[in-house]
Amino acid sequence: MALFKLTKRDRNNKLREVGSIEIRNQTDESADLCFFGDINSESLGEWQKYYPEDKAPSDVKDFLDQLENVSKINVHINSGGGSVFGGIAIYNMLKRFDAEITVYVEGLAASIASVIAMAGDKIVIPANAQMMIHKPSSMAWGNADEMRKEADILDGCQKVILNTYMQHVKEGVTEDTINDLINAETWKNGVEWQEYFDIEVSESSQAVAAASDFYGGYKKTPEDLAKPQEPDDKLTLDSIAAAVIDAIKDNFTAVKPQEPATDPTDDLERQKAEILEDLDYI
Repeated sequence: MALFKLTKRDRNNKLREVGSIEIRNQTDESADLCFFGDINSESLGEWQKYYPEDKAPSDVKDFLDQLENVSKINVHINSGGGSVFGGIAIYNMLKRFDAEITVYVEGLAASIASVIAMAGDKIVIPANAQMMIHKPSSMAWGNADEMRKEADILDGCQKVILNTYMQHVKEGVTEDTINDLINAETWKNGVEWQEYFDIEVSESSQAVAAASDFYGGYKKTPEDLAKPQEPDDKLTLDSIAAAVIDAIKDNFTAVKPQEPATDPTDDLERQKAEILEDLDYI
Protein backbone atom coordinates (compact mmCIF):
# COMPACT_ATOMS: atom_id res chain seq x y z
CA MET A 1 0.00 0.00 0.00
CA ALA A 2 1.36 3.42 -0.97
CA LEU A 3 0.27 6.61 0.76
CA PHE A 4 0.46 9.83 -1.23
CA LYS A 5 0.17 13.22 0.43
CA LEU A 6 -2.22 15.71 -1.18
CA THR A 7 -1.04 19.31 -1.11
CA LYS A 8 -2.16 22.75 -2.26
CA ARG A 9 -0.81 26.27 -2.02
CA ASP A 10 -2.42 28.73 0.39
CA ARG A 11 -2.89 32.46 -0.05
CA ASN A 12 0.75 33.03 0.87
CA ASN A 13 1.85 30.55 -1.80
CA LYS A 14 3.02 28.11 0.86
CA LEU A 15 2.56 24.42 0.13
CA ARG A 16 0.27 22.82 2.74
CA GLU A 17 -0.80 19.22 3.20
CA VAL A 18 -4.60 18.92 2.85
CA GLY A 19 -5.03 15.16 2.95
CA SER A 20 -3.83 11.87 1.57
CA ILE A 21 -4.96 9.02 -0.64
CA GLU A 22 -4.00 5.37 -0.53
CA ILE A 23 -3.10 3.24 -3.52
CA ARG A 24 -3.75 -0.28 -2.24
CA ASN A 25 -2.37 -3.54 -3.58
CA GLN A 26 -0.46 -1.78 -6.35
CA THR A 27 1.65 -3.97 -8.60
CA ASP A 28 3.44 -3.22 -11.82
CA GLU A 29 0.18 -3.76 -13.68
CA SER A 30 -2.74 -3.09 -11.29
CA ALA A 31 -3.96 -0.95 -8.39
CA ASP A 32 -7.01 -0.86 -6.11
CA LEU A 33 -9.26 2.17 -5.60
CA CYS A 34 -11.74 2.04 -2.71
CA PHE A 35 -14.96 3.99 -2.19
CA PHE A 36 -15.85 3.13 1.38
CA GLY A 37 -17.48 6.44 2.36
CA ASP A 38 -19.63 9.20 0.89
CA ILE A 39 -19.07 10.80 -2.50
CA ASN A 40 -18.37 14.54 -2.28
CA SER A 41 -18.34 17.23 -4.95
CA GLU A 42 -15.16 18.78 -3.55
CA SER A 43 -12.29 17.52 -1.45
CA LEU A 44 -12.70 18.12 2.27
CA GLY A 45 -9.21 19.57 2.51
CA GLU A 46 -7.91 19.69 6.05
CA TRP A 47 -11.14 18.02 7.26
CA GLN A 48 -10.32 14.94 5.17
CA LYS A 49 -8.47 13.34 8.08
CA TYR A 50 -11.78 13.07 9.93
CA TYR A 51 -13.48 11.40 6.94
CA PRO A 52 -10.63 9.44 5.32
CA GLU A 53 -12.90 7.15 3.30
CA ASP A 54 -14.91 9.93 1.60
CA LYS A 55 -13.90 10.66 -1.98
CA ALA A 56 -14.26 13.61 -4.35
CA PRO A 57 -13.32 13.97 -8.04
CA SER A 58 -10.08 15.75 -7.14
CA ASP A 59 -9.08 12.81 -4.91
CA VAL A 60 -9.67 10.34 -7.73
CA LYS A 61 -7.73 12.52 -10.17
CA ASP A 62 -4.79 12.58 -7.75
CA PHE A 63 -5.04 8.79 -7.48
CA LEU A 64 -5.02 8.30 -11.25
CA ASP A 65 -2.17 10.78 -11.73
CA GLN A 66 0.04 8.64 -9.47
CA LEU A 67 -0.42 5.51 -11.57
CA GLU A 68 2.23 4.59 -14.10
CA ASN A 69 2.03 1.71 -16.56
CA VAL A 70 -1.04 0.33 -14.80
CA SER A 71 -3.25 -1.70 -17.10
CA LYS A 72 -5.90 -2.76 -14.56
CA ILE A 73 -7.76 -0.99 -11.76
CA ASN A 74 -9.89 -2.81 -9.21
CA VAL A 75 -12.58 -0.50 -7.84
CA HIS A 76 -14.13 -1.57 -4.53
CA ILE A 77 -17.42 0.08 -3.55
CA ASN A 78 -19.26 0.11 -0.23
CA SER A 79 -20.94 3.51 -0.26
CA GLY A 80 -24.31 5.08 0.50
CA GLY A 81 -23.90 7.66 -2.26
CA GLY A 82 -23.48 11.42 -2.15
CA SER A 83 -23.04 14.23 -4.67
CA VAL A 84 -24.61 13.63 -8.09
CA PHE A 85 -22.14 15.87 -9.93
CA GLY A 86 -19.20 14.54 -7.94
CA GLY A 87 -20.14 10.96 -8.81
CA ILE A 88 -20.67 11.71 -12.51
CA ALA A 89 -17.25 13.38 -12.65
CA ILE A 90 -15.63 10.32 -11.03
CA TYR A 91 -17.44 8.02 -13.49
CA ASN A 92 -16.15 10.04 -16.45
CA MET A 93 -12.57 10.06 -15.18
CA LEU A 94 -12.56 6.29 -14.70
CA LYS A 95 -14.06 5.72 -18.16
CA ARG A 96 -11.40 7.90 -19.79
CA PHE A 97 -8.51 6.22 -18.00
CA ASP A 98 -6.62 3.79 -20.21
CA ALA A 99 -6.96 0.65 -18.11
CA GLU A 100 -9.27 -2.30 -17.66
CA ILE A 101 -11.59 -1.53 -14.74
CA THR A 102 -13.26 -4.19 -12.62
CA VAL A 103 -15.82 -2.98 -10.07
CA TYR A 104 -16.57 -4.99 -6.94
CA VAL A 105 -19.64 -3.97 -4.94
CA GLU A 106 -18.48 -5.16 -1.55
CA GLY A 107 -21.64 -4.37 0.41
CA LEU A 108 -23.64 -1.51 -1.06
CA ALA A 109 -23.56 0.79 -4.07
CA ALA A 110 -26.40 3.22 -3.43
CA SER A 111 -27.51 6.28 -5.36
CA ILE A 112 -24.60 7.94 -7.19
CA ALA A 113 -22.27 5.14 -6.04
CA SER A 114 -24.24 2.84 -8.37
CA VAL A 115 -23.38 5.19 -11.24
CA ILE A 116 -19.68 4.95 -10.37
CA ALA A 117 -20.09 1.17 -10.45
CA MET A 118 -21.15 1.47 -14.10
CA ALA A 119 -17.62 2.66 -14.97
CA GLY A 120 -16.46 -0.93 -14.77
CA ASP A 121 -15.73 -3.01 -17.83
CA LYS A 122 -16.75 -5.82 -15.51
CA ILE A 123 -19.09 -5.43 -12.52
CA VAL A 124 -19.14 -8.02 -9.74
CA ILE A 125 -21.90 -7.97 -7.11
CA PRO A 126 -22.07 -10.72 -4.46
CA ALA A 127 -25.42 -12.39 -3.93
CA ASN A 128 -25.86 -10.64 -0.57
CA ALA A 129 -24.63 -7.19 -1.66
CA GLN A 130 -27.06 -4.49 -2.77
CA MET A 131 -27.30 -1.72 -5.31
CA MET A 132 -29.87 1.07 -5.13
CA ILE A 133 -30.97 3.38 -7.96
CA HIS A 134 -33.31 6.34 -7.56
CA LYS A 135 -34.20 9.82 -8.74
CA PRO A 136 -31.55 12.48 -8.08
CA SER A 137 -32.47 15.06 -5.47
CA SER A 138 -31.19 18.37 -4.18
CA MET A 139 -32.08 21.28 -1.93
CA ALA A 140 -33.39 24.53 -3.39
CA TRP A 141 -34.32 27.95 -2.10
CA GLY A 142 -36.08 30.69 -4.00
CA ASN A 143 -39.17 31.64 -5.96
CA ALA A 144 -41.26 29.50 -8.31
CA ASP A 145 -39.06 30.23 -11.33
CA GLU A 146 -35.94 29.20 -9.44
CA MET A 147 -37.65 26.03 -8.22
CA ARG A 148 -38.66 25.11 -11.78
CA LYS A 149 -35.08 25.69 -12.92
CA GLU A 150 -33.80 23.34 -10.23
CA ALA A 151 -36.38 20.73 -11.27
CA ASP A 152 -35.17 21.01 -14.88
CA ILE A 153 -31.59 20.44 -13.70
CA LEU A 154 -32.64 17.32 -11.79
CA ASP A 155 -34.55 16.00 -14.83
CA GLY A 156 -31.38 16.49 -16.87
CA CYS A 157 -29.35 14.62 -14.26
CA GLN A 158 -31.79 11.72 -14.37
CA LYS A 159 -31.41 11.45 -18.15
CA VAL A 160 -27.61 11.34 -17.77
CA ILE A 161 -27.90 8.66 -15.07
CA LEU A 162 -30.37 6.65 -17.14
CA ASN A 163 -28.04 6.72 -20.15
CA THR A 164 -25.21 5.52 -17.91
CA TYR A 165 -27.20 2.55 -16.65
CA MET A 166 -28.27 1.66 -20.21
CA GLN A 167 -24.61 1.00 -21.09
CA HIS A 168 -24.78 -2.17 -18.96
CA VAL A 169 -28.34 -3.48 -19.39
CA LYS A 170 -29.06 -6.91 -20.76
CA GLU A 171 -30.49 -7.31 -24.24
CA GLY A 172 -34.20 -6.59 -24.26
CA VAL A 173 -34.22 -4.32 -21.18
CA THR A 174 -35.72 -0.98 -22.20
CA GLU A 175 -35.16 2.58 -21.03
CA ASP A 176 -38.71 2.67 -19.71
CA THR A 177 -38.02 -0.35 -17.51
CA ILE A 178 -34.89 1.16 -15.96
CA ASN A 179 -36.52 4.57 -15.65
CA ASP A 180 -39.43 3.01 -13.74
CA LEU A 181 -36.93 1.38 -11.36
CA ILE A 182 -35.24 4.76 -10.88
CA ASN A 183 -38.54 6.48 -10.13
CA ALA A 184 -39.51 3.80 -7.60
CA GLU A 185 -36.18 3.94 -5.66
CA THR A 186 -35.24 0.31 -6.16
CA TRP A 187 -33.04 -1.75 -3.82
CA LYS A 188 -31.97 -5.18 -5.09
CA ASN A 189 -29.23 -7.69 -4.38
CA GLY A 190 -26.79 -9.06 -6.91
CA VAL A 191 -28.98 -11.96 -7.98
CA GLU A 192 -32.00 -9.70 -8.53
CA TRP A 193 -30.06 -7.07 -10.48
CA GLN A 194 -28.72 -9.75 -12.80
CA GLU A 195 -32.16 -9.81 -14.41
CA TYR A 196 -31.57 -6.26 -15.66
CA PHE A 197 -27.83 -5.65 -15.89
CA ASP A 198 -24.93 -7.48 -17.46
CA ILE A 199 -23.14 -8.17 -14.20
CA GLU A 200 -21.36 -11.10 -12.59
CA VAL A 201 -22.80 -12.42 -9.34
CA SER A 202 -20.32 -13.91 -6.90
CA GLU A 203 -20.92 -15.93 -3.76
CA SER A 204 -22.11 -14.14 -0.66
CA SER A 205 -19.34 -12.55 1.36
CA GLN A 206 -19.19 -10.94 4.77
CA ALA A 207 -19.40 -7.18 4.42
CA VAL A 208 -19.46 -4.29 6.86
CA ALA A 209 -22.44 -1.94 6.53
CA ALA A 210 -21.49 1.25 4.71
CA ALA A 211 -21.65 4.38 6.86
CA SER A 212 -23.34 7.31 5.14
CA ASP A 213 -24.95 10.65 5.92
CA PHE A 214 -27.48 10.14 3.13
CA TYR A 215 -29.61 7.22 4.32
CA GLY A 216 -32.08 9.56 5.99
CA GLY A 217 -32.93 11.12 2.63
CA TYR A 218 -33.92 7.85 0.95
CA LYS A 219 -37.52 6.59 1.07
CA LYS A 220 -36.86 2.86 1.29
CA THR A 221 -33.60 2.57 3.21
CA PRO A 222 -33.38 -0.91 4.78
CA GLU A 223 -33.89 -0.81 8.52
CA ASP A 224 -30.45 -2.23 9.28
CA LEU A 225 -28.89 0.70 7.38
CA ALA A 226 -31.29 3.39 8.59
CA LYS A 227 -30.48 2.54 12.21
CA PRO A 228 -26.94 1.16 12.18
CA GLN A 229 -25.56 -0.27 15.38
CA GLU A 230 -23.31 2.25 17.03
CA PRO A 231 -19.89 1.10 18.26
CA ASP A 232 -19.49 0.88 22.02
CA ASP A 233 -16.82 3.55 22.08
CA LYS A 234 -18.70 6.09 19.95
CA LEU A 235 -18.72 9.57 21.41
CA THR A 236 -22.11 10.97 22.38
CA LEU A 237 -23.15 14.38 23.63
CA ASP A 238 -23.64 12.92 27.12
CA SER A 239 -20.20 11.33 27.18
CA ILE A 240 -18.58 14.55 25.91
CA ALA A 241 -20.42 16.62 28.55
CA ALA A 242 -19.38 14.19 31.29
CA ALA A 243 -15.75 14.36 30.17
CA VAL A 244 -15.81 18.17 30.18
CA ILE A 245 -17.32 18.25 33.69
CA ASP A 246 -14.70 15.80 34.96
CA ALA A 247 -11.92 17.91 33.45
CA ILE A 248 -13.29 21.04 35.10
CA LYS A 249 -13.44 19.26 38.45
CA ASP A 250 -9.88 17.96 38.09
CA ASN A 251 -8.52 21.39 37.25
CA PHE A 252 -10.64 23.37 39.69
CA THR A 253 -8.64 25.59 42.02
CA ALA A 254 -10.39 26.69 45.16
CA VAL A 255 -10.67 30.42 45.53
CA LYS A 256 -8.98 31.69 48.67
CA PRO A 257 -11.66 32.96 51.04
CA GLN A 258 -11.69 36.70 51.49
CA GLU A 259 -10.94 38.25 54.84
CA PRO A 260 -14.12 38.96 56.77
CA ALA A 261 -15.40 42.47 56.17
CA THR A 262 -14.65 44.94 58.92
CA ASP A 263 -17.34 46.81 60.79
CA PRO A 264 -18.11 50.10 58.97
CA THR A 265 -18.07 51.91 62.33
CA ASP A 266 -14.48 50.81 62.92
CA ASP A 267 -13.48 52.18 59.50
CA LEU A 268 -15.09 55.54 60.27
CA GLU A 269 -13.28 55.87 63.62
CA ARG A 270 -9.98 54.96 61.95
CA GLN A 271 -10.45 57.61 59.27
CA LYS A 272 -11.30 60.25 61.89
CA ALA A 273 -8.16 59.39 63.83
CA GLU A 274 -6.00 59.69 60.69
CA ILE A 275 -7.50 63.10 59.90
CA LEU A 276 -6.85 64.39 63.45
CA GLU A 277 -3.32 63.09 63.26
CA ASP A 278 -2.76 64.98 60.02
CA LEU A 279 -4.13 68.18 61.58
CA ASP A 280 -1.41 68.05 64.21
CA TYR A 281 1.11 68.79 61.42
CA ILE A 282 -0.73 71.92 60.20
